[in-house]
Amino acid sequence: MLPYQPVDEIGNGLIHMPSDEEGWWRMALGRQRERQADMLVTWAEMPRSPGHAFYDKLQAVLIAADFDGFVETQCASEYAPHRGRPSLPPGRYFRMLLIGYFEGIDSERGLEWRCADSLSLREFLRLGERERVADHSWLSRTRSRLPLEVHDQVFTWVLARLAEHGLIKGERIGVDASTMEANAALRTIVRRDNGETYRDMLTRMAVESGVETPTAQDLIRLDRNRKGKKLSNADWASPADPDARIAKMKDGRTHLAYKPEHAMDLDTGAVVAAALHPADQGDTATMPGTLASAAEHLAAVDTAPTPAAPAELIADKGYHSRDGLKALDGGPWKSRISEPQRDEFSRWHGDDAARRAVYNNRARLLSGVARQAFKLRAELVERGFALILDRGGMRRVWLRGRANVQKRYLIHVAGYNLGLIMRLLTGAGTPRQLTVRACGWLLAIPVPDGGLIVIMLLVIGNQSAALAVHIRLDAPG
Repeated sequence: MLPYQPVDEIGNGLIHMPSDEEGWWRMALGRQRERQADMLVTWAEMPRSPGHAFYDKLQAVLIAADFDGFVETQCASEYAPHRGRPSLPPGRYFRMLLIGYFEGIDSERGLEWRCADSLSLREFLRLGERERVADHSWLSRTRSRLPLEVHDQVFTWVLARLAEHGLIKGERIGVDASTMEANAALRTIVRRDNGETYRDMLTRMAVESGVETPTAQDLIRLDRNRKGKKLSNADWASPADPDARIAKMKDGRTHLAYKPEHAMDLDTGAVVAAALHPADQGDTATMPGTLASAAEHLAAVDTAPTPAAPAELIADKGYHSRDGLKALDGGPWKSRISEPQRDEFSRWHGDDAARRAVYNNRARLLSGVARQAFKLRAELVERGFALILDRGGMRRVWLRGRANVQKRYLIHVAGYNLGLIMRLLTGAGTPRQLTVRACGWLLAIPVPDGGLIVIMLLVIGNQSAALAVHIRLDAPG
């Protein structure tokens, strides 16, 4: 007879049953039961995170500069003065948007999921143990409540932190623009005059040409062969996002889009102005607004250009125009704007001011200083767009309305600027860069036989490798 087997404490109180005559035992099946919430949980039992080195350092920078007190003061006028429903703290709202840049998250739903999934990000958001992460609708309501001016003040606050670290010079400013795909489809556009959709227009044209019941293939064939086919923003608009404009993207596709334009300090790589314009406006039309924003932000950190001490303005040939150069001549901006190649003679028609401005700009382009500045512009401004739009998740937006998009875009650019500070403090501008950064050490230890023990240690992210070599020296003779 087999001996008695005691109760198994792990197997839900079941006993082991014999399997065969040799006396072998087999374990009872453990069944997953419904989880019962704990009535009381001690502090020691709470899940804790050791934190992320990048976010811990960034948190220290924000707290040292009293970021939460600043944004709460700026947002106080948008909330009830005494009593009201508890809201999302402004500091937490802006931190979540900064996480969107550092983690490369484009949607607010993805932002909610990422923050709820990471204990280190919960620490960065300063959430209590029993507090939940704000959902996407809460973020949307907070963004709608806070005006664009508050987001611009946060952007200016970040520039002030850069100025404290010596990252704002204001001597050479590079200007360039890119494209950003809007949250609207071309197939939904309608005519501005009568509200007719594009498909309805093709159907009407097919009926007028003699096709009584046109099929989809008939409409495609008609659209391909008709003369004068073009989509003009003066004739067509998107009912989903009226602020979006039909434009050609950087990759050659045609979409409804916006036009972000940066003014960047070429000595440090800091973006001092991030304007969002309609995509159908040319560079010469949008540059004055971007320069006005740059001058305002530079004035906030006491580095604004003046006519007595102008800042150099570096731009490509898309920004070259007689009226634009004439407006800049003698002002706080000393233009170095590339001039397009023209075969014909320039005729000024008595406009001496425009001729003087164009010739002065042309003379400044011939110096070595201009060549160095254009090299910096090609390197830094384009890299800034790649980091903010492509890696930062803003090349395709999921918001509608230019004001809404610009609110989030300003904070993404503020995150890029904070990355410059983090690069000074940690050597990396993003958490991913800090993780993959490689470090190596080489150590040589002499041994009694006259040789050396050489130890090489290499650390890449969270992985490390070591190599030890014993070098022995042959005895003379």
